[in-house]
Amino acid sequence: MRSSVMSASRVEQLRAEVRARAENRPGVYRMRGPSGEVLYVGKSVRVRTRLLSYFRAQRGEKAAEIIGYAHGVEWEYTPSEFAALLQEFRHIKRWRPPYNVEHKRDNSLCFIKLTREPVPRLLVASHVIHDGAEYFGPIRGRHRASEAVRAVSDLLELRDCASDTPMRLADQFELFRVQEDPRCMRGQTGRCIAPCAGGSTRAEYQTRVSLARDFLNGLTDQPLVLLRERMALASRRLQFEYAAELRDRSESLEGVRDELLRVGQFVERLSFVYTVPGEAGEDRVYVIRRGSVRAESAVPGSPEARRVLEEQVREIFERPEPRMIGLRAHEAQEVLLVAKWFRLHPEELERTVPVMLDALVEASGEETGRAG
Repeated sequence: MRSSVMSASRVEQLRAEVRARAENRPGVYRMRGPSGEVLYVGKSVRVRTRLLSYFRAQRGEKAAEIIGYAHGVEWEYTPSEFAALLQEFRHIKRWRPPYNVEHKRDNSLCFIKLTREPVPRLLVASHVIHDGAEYFGPIRGRHRASEAVRAVSDLLELRDCASDTPMRLADQFELFRVQEDPRCMRGQTGRCIAPCAGGSTRAEYQTRVSLARDFLNGLTDQPLVLLRERMALASRRLQFEYAAELRDRSESLEGVRDELLRVGQFVERLSFVYTVPGEAGEDRVYVIRRGSVRAESAVPGSPEARRVLEEQVREIFERPEPRMIGLRAHEAQEVLLVAKWFRLHPEELERTVPVMLDALVEASGEETGRAG
């Protein structure tokens, strides 16, 4: 009973604090536990209203559970909903609050991963981590991604064994080399080039890895060509059931590759300068390249500030970057977040300008004039 009374008193104190201090402006908020740990991070375009809604939540609702455990509530205001979205995302990445499910892995999405190993492999990954590998996606449906990985690995004869499988490349120096058989059934049946048993040199294997990378980046159709050649051969041999299986595999692989291309083309279009009007004239400029926010600042209010922004934009967009579909590990989640924002708010694209510096200066000047 005493614990229940204390909990009710604590909740009333939190409610009184919100009522007294919070304002209806865009921002992010944090619920903290008894030891100061972050339990939950949220955002809202009306912080006060959103926080007060927690105290009206019914027993059994997530909001009621969160506020029941909370020993502190804190918030900070942002210039706009977009700024709040980015801040919420960064806070969740920083603190990993237990009650947050947004920005955690989406089980319906996955990536094709090209590992960073001396003898690389293709895998299906549920999410992107910073491990130096290349990621291609996202792809909706783990089964489709697994089929694509199997098809490409078989067609290019790439290994799919465990990461700790010993490799014995043909050009690997050994004083007393002993002939070994491939360590797996794929190697023994000719569906893997068997780098574990001297079946290829490092250069020969890397050539095949490069073909896989180029295919996933939309630069070659070689795996599809090989698959169609096998399908035609099966038909000539009257192996119609096998030919039909290869046809289905070809259509599935082509579908995954086309999905990757669509994602890559969409992300490539997310390269511009985005000006967002803010509360109380706090307008912000975001420099976005391939869906990643590379820089942000206040809208320049003077010629000198505009020159600084222009130089920053030039430096960001002149920096060499490989043209690829594979998402870089440290950017993948933010890219998906930004892409989702513009997909849900297509009208916001009207606030963007392509990276033409004259247009940037003109647009920045117009925004400054409106702010004044």
